[in-house]
Amino acid sequence: MDVKEALELLKRNGYKYTGKRERMVHVFAKEGRYLTAREVLDHMQKDYPGLSFDTVYRNLSLFEELGIVEGTEWSGERRYRFNCGGDRHHHHLICTECGRTRAINICPMNAILGKPDNFEITGHKFEIYGICSECSPSENRVQ
Repeated sequence: MDVKEALELLKRNGYKYTGKRERMVHVFAKEGRYLTAREVLDHMQKDYPGLSFDTVYRNLSLFEELGIVEGTEWSGERRYRFNCGGDRHHHHLICTECGRTRAINICPMNAILGKPDNFEITGHKFEIYGICSECSPSENRVQ
C-alpha cells in the first residue's frame, strides 16, 4: 500500500477525501511501522490541534475495514500499520520496541496442521514478537 493507493481506495468506496485522512495516510507511509492511536494523534496534533481521539479511532477503524491498514494487538493495545498489499500469503516478525516488521515468507500453519480433515481453514494470523537488531543493545546483536 502507498499513499496514492490508500487515497484512491477511500474515494472508490465513497468516502470523503479530507485533509485529516490524507495526513493520517502520510503518517503511516512515513513511519513504516506499527503505531498506536496515541502515536497517530501525536503526529497529527501540530497540523490539527483540536483533533480528538474519537476522530483518530473512527478513521483507523475505517482504514482497517477498507484494508488500508492492518491491525494487531500487543501489550494490551491495538496498533496499526500500512497494509503490506499484494496477494502473497505471509506473516510477520514484529519488533516490540520500534514497531517495525519483517515478512516471514513461510507459513507455520503448514507444519502445525497440514490440511486438517473435515475442516476448511479460511484465515489465520501468525506473528512473532521480539526486538530487531537496530533496537537491541549492541552487546546482544548478532553479526
